Amino acid sequence: MNKPRDEFAATVDAAAQLQSVTRRLPDDLARDLDLLAFCGDDGLLFMHDSVGLAARGSALTIPMPKGTGAVDHVETVLRAVHTDDKLMRAGSGPVAFGALPYLPGEPGTLAIPSVIVAKSSDGSAWCTRVMGRGSDLGPEIPELRAPRAQRWSPHGFDLHSSVTHEQWCATIALAVERIKAGELEKVVLARSVDVVATDDFVVGDILARLHALFPSCMVFSIEGFIGASPELLVSRKGSAIRAHPLAGTIARSGDTETDAKLAANLLASPKDRWEHSLVLGTFQDLLAPLCDELDIPSMPSIVALRNVSHLGTLITGSLRARDVADGKAPSALQLAGLLNPTAAVGGVPTGAAIACQQALEPEPRGTYAGPVGWVDAAGNGEWAVGLRSARIKGNRARMFAGGGIVADSDPMSELVETQLKLQALLAAVVRP
Repeated sequence: MNKPRDEFAATVDAAAQLQSVTRRLPDDLARDLDLLAFCGDDGLLFMHDSVGLAARGSALTIPMPKGTGAVDHVETVLRAVHTDDKLMRAGSGPVAFGALPYLPGEPGTLAIPSVIVAKSSDGSAWCTRVMGRGSDLGPEIPELRAPRAQRWSPHGFDLHSSVTHEQWCATIALAVERIKAGELEKVVLARSVDVVATDDFVVGDILARLHALFPSCMVFSIEGFIGASPELLVSRKGSAIRAHPLAGTIARSGDTETDAKLAANLLASPKDRWEHSLVLGTFQDLLAPLCDELDIPSMPSIVALRNVSHLGTLITGSLRARDVADGKAPSALQLAGLLNPTAAVGGVPTGAAIACQQALEPEPRGTYAGPVGWVDAAGNGEWAVGLRSARIKGNRARMFAGGGIVADSDPMSELVETQLKLQALLAAVVRP
């Protein structure tokens, strides 16, 4: 008996018992729609620049068994839902949300919520409701603000790193030795920090602070995994695809003139430019065969965040028209699975980098640095790299931060980089 295949067939059968209705929201409601308010403390969220998707409830869970290639079948599940969707836009109709493991082939799940609202950059918005066939779908326009219990945020916090600073610097030194010995060219190593609070965290408040602190980042909340990622793994809308890999980091000072000099130094850094080129090379190799056109600028740009700046390159492309017309073009989720892990969070070559991570990192990553986002029945979707993230459960939070290690990496500088990256999330989580 092929258990994964039977599980997939059962999920398709369950999806066929569902109905989905999508309707555009009136202009006044679209204008006032607040995705954070709709998500609340326990909804699902993927937004940037105040647009994106938020959802509540559960219509169906799609299992992603270990090593079965289940990613390739998710569109089949979504298309099995009986759908009434006159908008036919990216993110309309039934949508599956997920935060998938960093390690390829590890088991995970996707969730089809029962109520989804979406807000587009053109100001329009819509609502999708997913229920059992024949059941009452409820009001055409749902309550657009999630019910929230009035709870105080925690007032006290204990922080503990998974390793001491000395141990972490020694770990970086070991990685440099492996690279100089020719085992690999680059590896990204991450360490974790655990936070224990006096009371349960109020997730909705943390999300609001993340959006306020990092408005240009992709703020997400998927079943306890929250964050504000600066890095777009891949998006697909029709035939158009985009990716925005980041590699190379420097601190920001808050002074305009000083930050301009720091950014110039980052652009001129041979180490950081070489590290960035490794990432771009993998995107070129993986995406070019799927595209009629793929544009990868020769010069990276500076992506400035609140406390750090990164080297980033915006990649755009068009999937092969023949594949799109035949319905054979890869979905956003399939593209995310193809690209994960990128050299920006894994290393080069990928297999050797993962082996090095498993040998040297103090904690399993779980969903940290894995794909997080959504996909619809047409294959459209957006997937971020699960960075600047935390796993929240009750009064406990675990967050990770890492950096790319190459032959001339300095352990103390790499330690400081993880501290800078951790500050981004700590500023939203720890509020004494």
